Amino acid sequence: MAAANPAKMLQDEVTCPICLDYFNDPVSLDCDHSYCRACITQCWRGLTADVSCPQCRRTFPQGRLRTNRQLRGIVDASRELQLQAGKEAAPERLCEKHQEPLKLFCREDGIPICVVCDRSKGHRAHTVIPAEAAAKEFQKRLQAHLKTLRAKREKLLGLKVSREKTSQEYLKRTGTERQKIVAEFQQLQQFLQEQERLLLAQLEKLDKMIVKAGIDTVTKLSSEISCLSEWIWELEEKCQKPASEFLQDVRSTLSRCEEGQAQQLEEVAPELEEQIRGFSQKVIVLSERLREFKDTLPDALDETLRPAYVTLDPDTAHPELVLSEDGKRVRRVRTRQPVADNPARFDTMRCVLSHEGFTSGRHYWEVEVGVGDGRYWAVGVAKESVSRKGGISLSPEEGVWAVERWGDQFQALTDPATPLTPNPPSRIRVCLDCVQGQVTFIDAGSKAPIFTFPPGSLPGERIRPWIWVWDRKNWIRLFP
Repeated sequence: MAAANPAKMLQDEVTCPICLDYFNDPVSLDCDHSYCRACITQCWRGLTADVSCPQCRRTFPQGRLRTNRQLRGIVDASRELQLQAGKEAAPERLCEKHQEPLKLFCREDGIPICVVCDRSKGHRAHTVIPAEAAAKEFQKRLQAHLKTLRAKREKLLGLKVSREKTSQEYLKRTGTERQKIVAEFQQLQQFLQEQERLLLAQLEKLDKMIVKAGIDTVTKLSSEISCLSEWIWELEEKCQKPASEFLQDVRSTLSRCEEGQAQQLEEVAPELEEQIRGFSQKVIVLSERLREFKDTLPDALDETLRPAYVTLDPDTAHPELVLSEDGKRVRRVRTRQPVADNPARFDTMRCVLSHEGFTSGRHYWEVEVGVGDGRYWAVGVAKESVSRKGGISLSPEEGVWAVERWGDQFQALTDPATPLTPNPPSRIRVCLDCVQGQVTFIDAGSKAPIFTFPPGSLPGERIRPWIWVWDRKNWIRLFP
């Protein structure tokens, strides 16, 4: 393995990782990584909470910057060494063929040449200028590029700060929502535990009442059984006596038998039956409420973004739109197709809806718009009741939430339209969140967000994927 270049190692040590230039007023963090004071300050601009090191991501409180005087001295020494090296006359390069100094520059070939090369047949018809003039010319052009690159770097630094600030704001919001969820479920858990305790206490009370009623009933029934047994034994004995003795007091005996048969057994603990019925009704009501609550959980708490299988509905397509047999592609043609003018069909706007519609959950599908040279199209979603007849304004007010390319313009169809990145992606992911009532557009290739209509934008009715096609140069294709 080749040894490292000491000059390169020194250059790396005195270069700021952010601006990639010599350290200017170097400061160090607690993690021992160093930066220009201005660079790290700009990187942290707008952050109010803890800040982090751009290299190792370790977090620190604001203001923890230590001036690195030793590194400042090394930077100064390195600058001086570079200046001295620049002042030393570098050995003059010679032409490999003629061993003459390379003092000229050939514009056509773009190479330095010597005076002998200039007179040779290969360069005689070329434009040749002094090497110093060529160097100044190219330095001027490179300086212009450097200016552009530095401006781009500054812009990216600002974007980086903005993204980090936005990320921290999002984390703060998710933290707040997390606390709310924990608090709500703690209250719900406490309520359910209290209901469980009360119902079990009532059930235990009923158990005791049932046991007591059972004991009382058995005791009473045992007493009545004993009395009946004695009465049966008395009657059986009477029936065995002679007629003269049997007939004595026979009317009184029959009267006592009839009175005994007329007596009805008392209903066992009627108030207990009523209490059990009331308790059962409470359990039924609570079970129904818990079932209703659980039925709402999948839509309310399901954060899963599911791919949707989407196909285009030919009954909604404008007569100038042609769909593929599988319903996954659409393009516009010059002549109107011989199709029925049903109420669901767009008759003026070159639009088409999908068969599928959504009222709950979170779904996504992708639309390929970069096939061919099409420069006029729009993709998104529309409400079920969107107007199909006559011209409509493509905006949320009319029930359409979409992004559009119109020539060189790429924009979200708000009112007024919102300009987006100048170069639209070739494939767009459409994310529909019926829970939050919003739709988001994402670059399917880079996964970078394009635009989001805010929560609550969509109505509570059925939402269907939607495509609008103007030019005739390309197919627009759906992916599940």
